[in-house]
Amino acid sequence: MNRRKFLKIVGSSAVIVAAGGIGFVATRTPSDALEPWNAAGSQYSDPMRRALSYAILAPNPHNRQPWIIDIKSDTEAELYCDLERLLPATDPFSRQIVIGLGCLLELFSISAAEQGYMADIRYFPHGENHDRLDQRPIAQLSLVKQDGLAPDPLFAHVLTRHTNRDPFDTERIIDDGVLGRLRGVAAISALVGTTGDGKQLNDLRTLTRDAMVAEIMTPEAYQESIDLMRIGRAEIEANPDGISLGGAFLESLSIFGVLSRESLADPASSSFQIGLDMIDAGAMSAMGFVWITTQGSDRTAQIEAGRAYMRVALQAAADRLSMQPMSQALQEYVEMAPYYKTVHDELAKQPGERLQMLARLGFAKEDVGPAPRWALETRIRES
Repeated sequence: MNRRKFLKIVGSSAVIVAAGGIGFVATRTPSDALEPWNAAGSQYSDPMRRALSYAILAPNPHNRQPWIIDIKSDTEAELYCDLERLLPATDPFSRQIVIGLGCLLELFSISAAEQGYMADIRYFPHGENHDRLDQRPIAQLSLVKQDGLAPDPLFAHVLTRHTNRDPFDTERIIDDGVLGRLRGVAAISALVGTTGDGKQLNDLRTLTRDAMVAEIMTPEAYQESIDLMRIGRAEIEANPDGISLGGAFLESLSIFGVLSRESLADPASSSFQIGLDMIDAGAMSAMGFVWITTQGSDRTAQIEAGRAYMRVALQAAADRLSMQPMSQALQEYVEMAPYYKTVHDELAKQPGERLQMLARLGFAKEDVGPAPRWALETRIRES
């Protein structure tokens, strides 16, 4: 199929009508895979499960949801990494996976405070392994009831925070006050930087676009994403993790053979070329960037970066600002080395400073829904 024919098909509602019309559209939502967003808090009486039911909604790389929680009691648990959910091609040292676990821990802490419990979190109680994760726990979790504990105002935005990969509105400027709130919301152990105009904004648009293109032009790295794509409602419901390609429109393209893993992986296909166009549209519509740095990059620093990112994402939601991670340039495989150097030269100003997260900011033209999630019960075990 040539590119012109592809564009004609995707630009026409006829493809949805042919796939089954209005009835087809109405039944494409993967309701079961989205149920954890509805179930958060409401189905659990004990404070540990209640806090965890919100924590599992945390952002994480490729939506792998790499957490296993060993529940010891209603107030004690241990967090482990599911070693079957790593990303060896694009995240060879599991740095990004650990950042995702840090996001979960921050959301756990925020959700515990909402119930009047202080979350006592002890990182790597049996030591850490910097090069490769292993079976040792990531953290010990304890909940301590504390009278008069002030709730975190960011909790109000837990259920409305969603990653938005669509192009942003280039007519809407991000106010300096909004950027200032992002910089001030995280702990001092992880530093938050922002930009919203000028040469630095344009340079980061180009850099993030080029790094994303480099990733999909690296067969092993891109295949890791291809293997985790869930195309259509049935695949999403069966595996509510990975990269969801859902909705009536995309599922219709899949039915007619326009959208497939094979076409997405083939640089000569129209699907692949349209993917490049989408990368360009997203990156070049960024109206700001936010980044997170730490001094050094041991596992504790990575956890702290994840906790900071979680707070920044919730503050962005509070300001109705959309956000999408664009951290390809931070990855540690050989094809990314020139982008890694460039972005650190630009944004890491102190000796030993490590850039942990980079995300684009802007105002979305349309809201997006939540990402699928495994139910809490599938992520816990009881001692």
